[in-house]
Amino acid sequence: MALMQITIIPLGTASVSVGDHVAAVQRLLAEKGIPHQLNDMGTLIEGAPGDLLPLAAAIHELPFQHGCQRVVTQIVLDDRRDKKIAIGDKTAAVKQRLAAS
Repeated sequence: MALMQITIIPLGTASVSVGDHVAAVQRLLAEKGIPHQLNDMGTLIEGAPGDLLPLAAAIHELPFQHGCQRVVTQIVLDDRRDKKIAIGDKTAAVKQRLAAS
């Protein structure tokens, strides 16, 4: 499994708010039953790299479907092959280290 953080940035819209676009991403992921977690700067998604990259393309298309003419999408993919990782594992590991010190 891998983790992907994705952030979509619609440009040239009438509003500075992107909440409607973020909500569309969250609906898409929920409908598909894909493990994800919204954070203040993007959405963290769990899955196989071969599934995550086409999903990123679908997410990138959402603002265009709602009338945007330009979209910047930032993707960070963490594909660790030595052990299974899931949403929350990295945070839990840091919290464990903090508790031990």
